[in-house]
Formats: sequence, C-alpha cells, structure tokens
Amino acid sequence: MSDDAIKLPVDVSCILHLLPHRYPFLLVDRVVELEPHRRIRAIKNVTYNEPYFQGHFPGRPVMPGVLVIEAMAQVGGLLTQLSAPPEAHKEGQLFYLVKVDNARFSRMVGPGDQLDIEVRVKRVIRNMALYDCIGRVDGREVASAEILCAEGRE
Repeated sequence: MSDDAIKLPVDVSCILHLLPHRYPFLLVDRVVELEPHRRIRAIKNVTYNEPYFQGHFPGRPVMPGVLVIEAMAQVGGLLTQLSAPPEAHKEGQLFYLVKVDNARFSRMVGPGDQLDIEVRVKRVIRNMALYDCIGRVDGREVASAEILCAEGRE
C-alpha cells in the first residue's frame, strides 16, 4: 500500500487481507499508528472468550506469554505488509517467526485488558526483519522482546 492509501485505523477486515492468521490465532484487532518502514502501533482486545483462558488458568485467566510474543510478531508482519506497495503482495505469502531474544514479561495480561503493541524496525536483511517490540496495558509495559521474522520461500 502506498502511504496515502493507508487510512487509520486499519480494522480487522483489512488485517484479514494482510495476514494469513484466522480464529483462534489472529491476535491483532486494529492498527492505530503507522510510520511505514519504521514503526507501528496496534491493539489486541483481550476478552474472557479467548479459548486459551479455559485452561490457562482456571479461576485465574492469564494470556500465555508465548501468545503475547505471537501478537507482537503479527504486528511486525502488518508493519512489513502495510509498508510494501500493493504490487509486492503475493497470494499466500507467509512470514515465519525465526528468533526471539530478550523476551521479558513484567505483568500479566488478562480479560478486559487492551494490549497495546508497539513494533519498531531495527534492521532489514534480505528477506528478514528484526523488530523491537513492546506490549503495554494502560500505558504500563507488560512485555518486550526482539523478534526476527523471515519471508517463507516456496
């Protein structure tokens, strides 16, 4: 998409065109800020209806940290997709999580929270992007990580 074609906020119907993830694994609801090729901010509304809360944990629902990391990776994928011109998008194009460094969880995320995810591009190397990611709830950091994603090859 070109810069002028991107209308914020980017809603879930547009996100579904940009990411291959579907229920129950789509972990981004809305993009609220975008600086193409640099940074993005997106929201995941966490509700008690999330399927993982049944077992994680009964009576004390907590969003698994691995899913917070996955949400960050999906937001990184949206930054890559929204920064690319439309003609660069390929049907069925997949990006894979390759590496996670310095993952840190400072607070729990649970039902009723709005997970605010900020992702910044640290470096792009051929078909890979290295992202700095921070998750916040009510302005307070809940998680952070450095994530490396790579475009899948046919």
